[in-house]
Formats: sequence, C-alpha cells, structure tokens
Amino acid sequence: MQIIVRDNNVEQALRALKKKLQREGVYREMKLRRHYEKPSEKRAREKAAAVRRARKLDRKRMERDGIR
Repeated sequence: MQIIVRDNNVEQALRALKKKLQREGVYREMKLRRHYEKPSEKRAREKAAAVRRARKLDRKRMERDGIR
C-alpha cells in the first residue's frame, strides 16, 4: 500500500492512509486477531454475518419491488 505525501501535508496523507486501511478491512482483522478465537466461535460468527447479509439483501429486494 502506498500513499503519496503532497506539499509536505502529512495530516492529509495520514487521513488517506487510514481510509485505505479501513476500506481494506485491516482494522477489523486486527481486532479479530487480538485474541484467539475457537473454530466453533469463528463458524458461529461467520454464520451470523451471512444471516445478516441475507436479511439485508431480502429487505433491499422487498423495498425495491415495493412489497412493503
């Protein structure tokens, strides 16, 4: 990952770096790796995330089709 500092504006470059890291999911990964996660906990977390994504997709689909 590379950030270009223009006109010695380090603050702007840091903001750009933080935004890129956030978009890449680095902060989320660091938070998850802070402690050991049992495989069963990982499966449960991933399954819950999949359920949330599916429900969100259904809500958007229903809203788009005008069912509500």
